[in-house]
Amino acid sequence: MSNTIIKTDFNFPGQKSVYHGKVREVYTLENDILLMIATDRLSAFDVVMPKGIPYKGQILNQIATQMMRDTEDLVPNWLLATPDPNVAIGKACEPFKVEMVIRGYMSGHAAREYRLGKRMLCGVKMPDGMIENDQFPNPIITPATKAEMGEHDEDISREDILKKNIVSEEDYRVLENYTRKLFQRGTEIAAKRGLILVDTKYEFGKTKDGEIVLIDEIHTPDSSRYFYSEGYQERQSKGETQKQLSKEFVRQWLIQNNFQGLERQTVPEMSDEYIKTVSERYIELYENISGCTFVKADVSEIEMRIENNVLNYFKK
Repeated sequence: MSNTIIKTDFNFPGQKSVYHGKVREVYTLENDILLMIATDRLSAFDVVMPKGIPYKGQILNQIATQMMRDTEDLVPNWLLATPDPNVAIGKACEPFKVEMVIRGYMSGHAAREYRLGKRMLCGVKMPDGMIENDQFPNPIITPATKAEMGEHDEDISREDILKKNIVSEEDYRVLENYTRKLFQRGTEIAAKRGLILVDTKYEFGKTKDGEIVLIDEIHTPDSSRYFYSEGYQERQSKGETQKQLSKEFVRQWLIQNNFQGLERQTVPEMSDEYIKTVSERYIELYENISGCTFVKADVSEIEMRIENNVLNYFKK
């Protein structure tokens, strides 16, 4: 099994604090700089799995940084540099306490709610007569509150966000506008790769200067769901399962093994063989989403590699 990076404990020049998220480690440095390390941790149902997935952090970081550059003409983002395959450096921001989830198709969480008979999701009406994986007439925005480590994100409506003053109305209009623009661009990028961008989430923050910018990951298999375009309509008309690119395959494996992150449920054991297949699936996701061949970084001394690359960046 390849070496993986599960947790970091660096002390970079000018370091002020570090935050350990579900998947990323965020180092706050002097001069309003953030350094984000994408680990190989795997999170599903808001629970971090005990074992890491080889190359997962590299894959997420490289997709996210490529997509940031592919959308920076539409929406400003936090990114300044990527000195290492697992590292992104950018502007420190005050994050908004909501995730902007946007759905073009009735899949995943939306489909699970629909099967329960619900027709409202985050204050947005879902049409009657849909079947799982049908396209919505127009993409719907279904925000979620951002959970602390070990807690679940929760659906929330636009009305409640404004009523509870989680985000001001002026700022929320910007978030909605940026979310729709990014989803449209992501849809266009996916189409060129023979994919359908089904749903995704965006996170935003505000810089010290008051600018709203895109932060965190974008259009990765952890934050997004993709279908293959070819055969989509045929599978849908036959009521067959869609062929998809996302970490939904991990969620389905967990569900089959009686785990959905609920109380008193135990995370099933992931064998080394299964972890290897998950890593291979993530590489497949990378190559399909990015359109590039995946080049495995040297992971023999992964912590030393990261530290050296970061220090060399700051020296320059």
